[in-house]
Amino acid sequence: MVSIIKNIISHKTFIKLPIGEVYKAITSPDCWNAFFTTGLEIDLKISGKMWFRWENWGPDFYTAEVPCTVVVCDYPNKFVFEWGEKMISTVEFSLTSEFGGTTIHLKEFGYQNSDEGIASILDCAAGWGEALTLLKFYLEHNIVYTQPIKG
Repeated sequence: MVSIIKNIISHKTFIKLPIGEVYKAITSPDCWNAFFTTGLEIDLKISGKMWFRWENWGPDFYTAEVPCTVVVCDYPNKFVFEWGEKMISTVEFSLTSEFGGTTIHLKEFGYQNSDEGIASILDCAAGWGEALTLLKFYLEHNIVYTQPIKG
């Protein structure tokens, strides 16, 4: 489920694993690099630095590097970081133990109400939906995204 209301991205998904395992996954560079990024780094402490990196990602062969700062590390309930350079937004993962597994509620907020802000929120809404789907498949079924090969 995704919604964009008042410049806030909101996604929810369920993962059939204990909350502690899901928290460890979303705070682990090795996990992210297995299913969604190519070089994520996390200094897992308040004010710690993070870098989201993609190199030739997906069918568009997207390459980017985005600096982040860790804001909240509340094991196993919440992980929050700010990211961006020109426009900084906040990404919040809230985890709830329920239904025999974990529900992740991802919110991203802080977008400017401008053409650039609207374009960015639409791009990130799609990206976070992809990321949570790939996370679920990776954690529940050990399915890793297959990267296309330029030819």
